[in-house]
This record gives sequence, C-alpha cells and structure tokens, in this order.
Amino acid sequence: MSTRINAKAPRKPVGARKSKTETQLCMECLLDELVSKKGKKWYPEFQFSPARRWRFDYAAPHMVAVEIEGAIWSGGRHTRGAGYQRDLDKYNAAAQMGWRVFRFSTQDVLRGKAAEMLRRVL
Repeated sequence: MSTRINAKAPRKPVGARKSKTETQLCMECLLDELVSKKGKKWYPEFQFSPARRWRFDYAAPHMVAVEIEGAIWSGGRHTRGAGYQRDLDKYNAAAQMGWRVFRFSTQDVLRGKAAEMLRRVL
C-alpha cells in the first residue's frame, strides 16, 4: 500500500491576508493623508455592486473611487481582451451609478502622480 503525498503547497485559509505591496502601502499613506486633511474616510476593497461582486481598490462614501491597474507592462489581466472588457463593464456601470473613478498604474502611484492628482481634485 503506497501513500500519496500531495506536492501542492497548502492553500491560504479563506480570508487570509496577503502581505501588502509597496504600491498598496504608498496609496494607503496618501489616502490616510487625505483623510487627515480633508476628513474623507477611504475603504479598501470596497464592494460597490453586490449584484456583480464588483469592488474598487479604494473608495470613499462621497462616491469617489481609486483603481490601481497592475501588470500593465507584463500582459496582465487588465491588458488582455477579456479582462479589459470586464474592466470597461465595471467602470461604465460605476459611472451610471454616479461614481467618480480615478484609474492609476502602479508607476503612477510609486512616482507620485496619483498623489498629485488626488490632492488637486479632492
């Protein structure tokens, strides 16, 4: 009788947190700054459409959202046909619901372009 060993790495438990990337930390510092200066609270992974389970990377109750588009230079989900189409559907539905969505690349966040824009418009 042989024993079979599962060679796959164990899966993270449901709800387990991933470590934050430099981009996420940078964006969260910016949003914390905007909260302290403007009094606007931001929520990460905000589900704005329960029917479609769509989420924004960050959102504020005053109908402003921030999306960070990752892997745009490496053929990631946001640049391939089906993923790009799903993003279009999501952003157009959000606009119809009255959301104001700001989209940034990872580079925009790390180089300060996202901070500059959000400070100017919020």
